[in-house]
Amino acid sequence: MADKNYYLVDSLVLEELSNSDKELLENSLKLYHKAKNDTSKINALNDICERMMHDDWSKYQFFQHNLIQEALLTGPNEQVLNHLNLSLAVDLNNIGYIYSHAGDIPRALEYYHKSLKMYEKTGGKEGVATSLNNIGSIYDNQGDIIKALNYYQKSLKINKEMNAERGIATSLNNIGNIYDDQEDYSKAFFYYDKSLKVYEEIEYKHGIASALNNIGGVYDKKGDTIRALFYFHKSLKIRKEIGDKQGIAISLRSIGEIQLKQGKLAKAKENGLTSLSLAQEIGYPNNIKSAAKLLSEVYERQGYGVEALEMYKLYIQMKDSINNEATQQATAQQQAKYEYDKQKVIDDIHHEKLIAIERQEKDKQRIITLAAGIGLGLVVIFLIFIFNRLRITKKQKLVIEEQKEVVEEAHHELEEKNQEITDSITYAKRIQSAILPPDKVVKEHLNESFILYKPKDIVAGDFYWFEKSGSKVLFAAADCTGHGVPGAMVSVVCNNALNRSVREYNLTDVGSILDKTREIVVKEFEKTDVEVKDGMDIAICSLEGDKLEYAGAYNPLWIIRNGVLMETKANKQPIGHFDNPEPYTTHFFEVEKGDSIYIFSDGYVDQFGGERGKKFKVKAFRELLLSIQDKSMEEQKILIDKTFETWRGELEQVDDVCIIGVRV
Repeated sequence: MADKNYYLVDSLVLEELSNSDKELLENSLKLYHKAKNDTSKINALNDICERMMHDDWSKYQFFQHNLIQEALLTGPNEQVLNHLNLSLAVDLNNIGYIYSHAGDIPRALEYYHKSLKMYEKTGGKEGVATSLNNIGSIYDNQGDIIKALNYYQKSLKINKEMNAERGIATSLNNIGNIYDDQEDYSKAFFYYDKSLKVYEEIEYKHGIASALNNIGGVYDKKGDTIRALFYFHKSLKIRKEIGDKQGIAISLRSIGEIQLKQGKLAKAKENGLTSLSLAQEIGYPNNIKSAAKLLSEVYERQGYGVEALEMYKLYIQMKDSINNEATQQATAQQQAKYEYDKQKVIDDIHHEKLIAIERQEKDKQRIITLAAGIGLGLVVIFLIFIFNRLRITKKQKLVIEEQKEVVEEAHHELEEKNQEITDSITYAKRIQSAILPPDKVVKEHLNESFILYKPKDIVAGDFYWFEKSGSKVLFAAADCTGHGVPGAMVSVVCNNALNRSVREYNLTDVGSILDKTREIVVKEFEKTDVEVKDGMDIAICSLEGDKLEYAGAYNPLWIIRNGVLMETKANKQPIGHFDNPEPYTTHFFEVEKGDSIYIFSDGYVDQFGGERGKKFKVKAFRELLLSIQDKSMEEQKILIDKTFETWRGELEQVDDVCIIGVRV
């Protein structure tokens, strides 16, 4: 279940009192016992209530009741009552919050409604939004989605009117919960993301952690466990920093549920037990219910029938305490009572207004008669003006229609030209595709491998290359200058140079192949009178049994062995014109069975996307590859492609992408 955010007006941070706070609490108690008038007593009690919120729930509840009792005993003292109205509404809300956490839903709803009526009476908009949100959370927990959403939206509207940022974020988060429960994950993610951004702007860590955990929940339900765990752990880290026990219990349970799906039963059990312990410590039935359900499933999978049954009984017990028939009936009764009281107030106000309206009716009639005469005169003037404008508009319309015909003709010609260009580029793609090695040939010699090739445009500057020379298997991932048509033209020249280096000059040493390829490319571009500095970056490998050779121009080689990534850097000079060129270095390796080899262009790591529209970067790509080493190469290709598209989202692809993976 997603995190719901409640309002506790005086404080939302539940933590142990510091020494300074304890001293302030003692001073407040002394002031209460020494107070000689009602106002001083109320101030002292209210101060105690604020501080006890951090320490002892039962004492807090006692002081809250004392505070309300003092307010009722003050009688018609107008100065004291005015001072107390807003404070009383706050305290009523806080008592409702306590009952809600204790699982006493009828009493919680009773105090939330009392608080709402008091806020409406005093005109405290922020308090009205607070109470509406908390009532919505009760209906949400009861499964009454329509009423819950109605209260959340009312709360959001009032918070927006006041520009109350934390209130806005809380309402957005809770609306996201509604859509999450209805499995409308796109809308849920939309509201959670908006909530997270507002929380981050105001640097409210409780809210940030809650929104992160909820976003992780959406990814979990969509089957993206990698991203789900990322957000759950990020949320857990913040909650541990701020000492939020309730939040820690929720995050640990969320992580445990994924570990259960992954078959990591020991870790799921550990996190489930910690979550349950924290939930029981703070006495929150909803968290106890969720943790018990997780542990019941873990024990069942482990074959511990007795323990599984005990946890399942606890789960049912908590579920019934939150959502039983008596609770739902009490909820409906409280709602009906509130609506009746509110309507009665409206009827009284309406009666008084009718008397005033009757007195004003005659005066209004005289004003209306005079206004009608003036209005009629204005209508005549307006009609004359409209008639004149219609004549001018008619002339302008004729001119516009003539211009439209000219524009449409030009547009038609442009469409024809554009279609001709598109057809030419599409044909060029067929030519470029012809130089790429067929998948069947690659798989014949590199059975456990994949090639992820994603051109930015119809044709590309990136290409992959494959050649069999004797017992050696040569393969390369190349990135030519530019993309689209210019990049494709350069790729044809560079591909031809690679083929000549191997087939015509019989070279098999990868460093020597790059030296000869550079020589051929430079000579080709020197044939024109215009200086051409185009070329390519490349990573090339030769595999013969357990012998691997590598050479590169800017593009590195990655080898992953037993969960460790080893990187070999390339020469920092391109295949093309370069001042003071040096021979390319050939690197030699002995690979082991199970090693994974990766070469790639820079298009993947340079792609913009994610929540902030930033580059994917090399670090994230490295972590992605390490996380999928237990998958086959074909499965890796699918996951790498899916991650790329998810990261990119609606943003345009910025460059061609070419990745080759080979498992020994």
